[in-house]
Amino acid sequence: MKTNSPLISEKTKTVMQLHNPKSHIPLVQWRAALVALVCGLLLTACERQVQAPPRPVAEVAVLTVQATSVPVTTELSGRVSAIRMAEVRARIPGILLKRNFKEGTEVRAGDVLFEIDPAPLQAARASASAAVAKAEANLKDAQVKTARFKTLVEVNAVSKQDYDTAVAASAQAEADVLSAKAALDTASLNLGYTKVVAPISGRIGTAKVTEGALVGQNEATLLAVIQQLDPIYVDLTEPSTELFKLKDELASGHMQSDSVDAKASLLLDNGREYREQGAMQSYEVTVDASTGSVGRRALFPNPNRDLLPGMFVRARIEEGVRPNAFLVPQIAVSRDSQGGATVMLAGAGNKVEPRVIVTDGAVGDQWVVSTGIATGDRVIVKGLQWVRPGVEVKPVPANAAPASGVALSTAH
Repeated sequence: MKTNSPLISEKTKTVMQLHNPKSHIPLVQWRAALVALVCGLLLTACERQVQAPPRPVAEVAVLTVQATSVPVTTELSGRVSAIRMAEVRARIPGILLKRNFKEGTEVRAGDVLFEIDPAPLQAARASASAAVAKAEANLKDAQVKTARFKTLVEVNAVSKQDYDTAVAASAQAEADVLSAKAALDTASLNLGYTKVVAPISGRIGTAKVTEGALVGQNEATLLAVIQQLDPIYVDLTEPSTELFKLKDELASGHMQSDSVDAKASLLLDNGREYREQGAMQSYEVTVDASTGSVGRRALFPNPNRDLLPGMFVRARIEEGVRPNAFLVPQIAVSRDSQGGATVMLAGAGNKVEPRVIVTDGAVGDQWVVSTGIATGDRVIVKGLQWVRPGVEVKPVPANAAPASGVALSTAH
């Protein structure tokens, strides 16, 4: 048996001598030697433990927080609606003869969309025109008679009563002419209604009736619907509590806004972001009693007709900017069973210091911290598994800094 310790080697020899049956060492000396051997082994172990190198200080990545301005956005759900919609209806009765448009295409105001059989209305206008001619003839005869009686009554050739009767007949003939002309105008107007024109420009949907159908009989038959799609509305709903909270933050200065019409962007139902940017237009003046929400409306350009009425979308509204906010990576924040947030700081003397914080929304993969940290605090973002409160650490700068130019988002 080889050993590098002289003490252990010497004690080992003594023990071997004590176990030698030929040895004549007394029992007391044997026990004393055994005790000395054990003490020597313990002293050797203690010396080795004292000589062990000190435990290395854990290295952690820290992020030195700085106050920054964070855009505040509100995310709301809503539906697309046309800026204008017109129902094309038959205004006179008749048989539908022709459809002059392709369904689903763009039409312009004044385009002839449908044609109704004009024959009955042409006859009605001709009759009204004849009635005008008859009334004008009667008027001319009454005027001539009135003029003759005026001359005769001056020489007492006719009675005054006969003259008054002629004057009244002339006035009635004038009224008959006006009435006949009005009937002619009505007949002409009805004849014009046989050509059903587009009241607005926009995209026309499918035809509700086909050629050969009787339309306008006792009702204004719906023929088609035209919707103006560029620009287009997006109708959103927001809880009234969030609206009041937003107004309070603006009033208190916690959030600032320098724009009258807030900007908005859209996220379509397939997850794709809409390329055009819109602007908020108005609020509803009442709160929905069943949902406690308020309606908001945004206006978006729609040159390629990507947005269609009834489509479900989510809108991000840039409400304003929150100054002097702090951004902390979410990976650096831990939460207790009650949801309280805590971060670990590299404090004075590089000692680990826990800090309770209050978060107010998220920006990407970072929390916006409203209270609990200050400018210059060093938040530990990596190596948290090696640290405990009060332990000394070796802080090094984190590789990535907080993202800037992103917005604080609140989804509803």
